[in-house]
Amino acid sequence: MQKLQQKKGAIAIGLMAIILPACSYDQPQAITPATPEQQRNQVSREIVDSQIEEVTDKTDKLIGKSVTITTQPIRLIGPTSFTVNDKELFDNQNILVINATGQPFTLPSTNNIPIQITGQVRRFDLAQINQDYKLDLQTDYYRDYDDQPVIVAKSLALSPNPGELTTNPNAYYGKKLTVTGKVANINSAIAYTLDENKLLGGEDLLILHTKPQAKVKPGEQISVSGVLRPLVITELERDYNLTWDLNLRKQLEAKYRNKPVLVVTNVAP
Repeated sequence: MQKLQQKKGAIAIGLMAIILPACSYDQPQAITPATPEQQRNQVSREIVDSQIEEVTDKTDKLIGKSVTITTQPIRLIGPTSFTVNDKELFDNQNILVINATGQPFTLPSTNNIPIQITGQVRRFDLAQINQDYKLDLQTDYYRDYDDQPVIVAKSLALSPNPGELTTNPNAYYGKKLTVTGKVANINSAIAYTLDENKLLGGEDLLILHTKPQAKVKPGEQISVSGVLRPLVITELERDYNLTWDLNLRKQLEAKYRNKPVLVVTNVAP
C-alpha cells in the first residue's frame, strides 16, 4: 500500500513538471539584454537599410532625365555597352551605359582616362530600348540589368586632361575629345591655352576655334569639345576654311608647329 502511494506521488510530481511550464507563459518573462555586438549589428543594419532607401529614391528621381557625367569606365559589358561609377549622381552605384550615338566608341586602353557621357537615364527594358533607339542589344549580355537604371548615351567622348594630351598626343590624334581645364594664356579670340594641370612633363594645350567665340578669361574653368590634331597651318586652313590675322598665324606656327592643338566645335563654361 505504501509503495502504491509512493508511485502515485511520483506520477503527480511528474505531471506537475509537465504542466507547470505550460502554465508559466501567462507570467512575465525575463528578457536577456542584447550584447554590445548585437546592438552594433542592429544599428549597422538600420544604417545600411536607410542608405539603400536613399540611393534608390535618388536614382528614381533621375529616371527620364538627361544627365552629363565625366567618369572612368569600369568594364565592357557588350559590344556597345560598359559600366561606370559616378559618386555624385548615383552614389557609387555601377551604372550601365549604352552607346546610342550611332557611332562606334572605343574605350580607352587604361581606366585612368575619363569619359564624358551625356544621355537619358532609363529603367533597362531591352526590347523597348532596341525599339526606341534602333539598336540590336542581345539578351545574353544584359540578364543582370533588367529594370536597373541605365544611361542611354547620345554623346560619348574621351575626356583626358590637357597635360595628358600634350604629353601623349599620338594616342588621341583624330579623336573626338572633351577637355576641361583653366584658361592659361590668351592669344586671340580664337586661340588660347588650357593649363596642363601640373602633369610632369606636360605643356599647356593650345585651343583653336574655327570661328570667333565669346571671350574667355585667364583662370576661367571651361570645357571644350573638338578633335585633336597636330598644328600644321596649311592643313588647318584647308580643312576648316580659316581666315585669321597674319600675325597670329606666324605666332602660332613659330611656337606650336607640329604640336597638338584641339580644334574646337563648341565651348561650355
